[in-house]
Amino acid sequence: MISIQIASAQVVGQVLGGKNLDRVLEQVGQKQTPPATPAPRMPQAMLTPNERAAVHSISFDTLRHYGLLAAQLEMLLTAPMADPPVRHLLLVALAQLQFSKASDHAIVDHAVSATEAMGFVRAKPLVNAVLRNYLRTPDKFARDRFKVDTALYDFPRWWIERLKREHPDGWQDALLSSRRHPPMCLRVNQRQTNTQDYLAKLAAAGIAAVDRGAGAIELIKPVSVNDLPGFRDGLVSVQDEGAQWAAPLLDVRAGMRVLDACAAPGGKAGHLLEIADIDLTAIDSDRHRLKRVTENVERLKLKATLKNANAAEPETWWDKKPFDRILLDAPCSGSGVARRHPDIKWIRRETDLGSFARQQTRLLESLWNCLSVDGRLLYVTCSVFRAENQDIIKAFLSTHLSAKPLDLKVTSRLPGCDDLQGQTFKDGQLLPDDHHDGFYFALLTKTKTR
Repeated sequence: MISIQIASAQVVGQVLGGKNLDRVLEQVGQKQTPPATPAPRMPQAMLTPNERAAVHSISFDTLRHYGLLAAQLEMLLTAPMADPPVRHLLLVALAQLQFSKASDHAIVDHAVSATEAMGFVRAKPLVNAVLRNYLRTPDKFARDRFKVDTALYDFPRWWIERLKREHPDGWQDALLSSRRHPPMCLRVNQRQTNTQDYLAKLAAAGIAAVDRGAGAIELIKPVSVNDLPGFRDGLVSVQDEGAQWAAPLLDVRAGMRVLDACAAPGGKAGHLLEIADIDLTAIDSDRHRLKRVTENVERLKLKATLKNANAAEPETWWDKKPFDRILLDAPCSGSGVARRHPDIKWIRRETDLGSFARQQTRLLESLWNCLSVDGRLLYVTCSVFRAENQDIIKAFLSTHLSAKPLDLKVTSRLPGCDDLQGQTFKDGQLLPDDHHDGFYFALLTKTKTR
């Protein structure tokens, strides 16, 4: 456990310093990185698959509940921490005490040993005292004992205040849902099988699941994709229930020329190809991530034209032939998927929203010229903030007379909506809940102008 605690503390420290969690975890996946100075250099040691999984789990738990853990640590300390690596280790140990199945005794003893191994011998008594003081009266540090919103909801203050203003009726449920572990949802490839047959395959494999409608299946408990029957053969894909709204809302038909801009990792591209025999062009500016699109399309036994290009620069990739449908899954803050990427909560700044908004506006402006008259463009983000969603569309409509908004109609092709069939809604904002992440959808059609 000592190696696991040290690696987890390093991951948490780097993320709180502004680094991407996935990239940091990739680095510690092969070997332990040396601790920060002034600690002596640690011997480089390969981590076993089980150890890597433990680091992943502990790091996620620590960042998912960082607001609470930081408040608890502040109560437990009598003076500010002098050594950031020790603070990160204490956060990890507190997370383990509350969210792991390891024994309290082992967590504390190994944290003390990890402190010495990291080169902070003088801090051993402090680490021991802090963790044992927590264990003496854990109820004193329960979440409901805190009055600060960051501890109650595990989100930064600016994030909470913005949600309160923009979603006065749903902000609290959205925050609480975003603190929980995300659901694992599947999309059944209707070209190769059907929902009932695949549910039977899951049952035979001992995997409990629920039919969410429209080809979506939610697992009662997440499993590895390697354990999913027929995954490698393209029978099914892993895709959030909310993300499965995109392809049906775009309403593609056989023979249409369709563009998936910012396509990586390819979940929505695959869904579009499953729905109809279309001529799909999928582009992404990240060559490495574009390979994921290739892998997904090939696994589904489907075909698309893939291009490594910047969607905001059509002159570098577009053949001047208009598209009947365009899916713009725009880069955004990721605020709607924070439970899957808990680092987002702590590395995002409110000022980042303006930068994303400028990027989103540029993409929308550029791609509108690629759309045919009477064609449709679906604007999608995984954000819950108006600055990236409603405000972008409102500003675009005010300057483009050819753009007209379309109401979003609930049909049998949208999962999780059996009781809403036939209804329409103008604001396509989905806030995170127990079944899906947070998304925004806006459907525009292009009309002739005088």
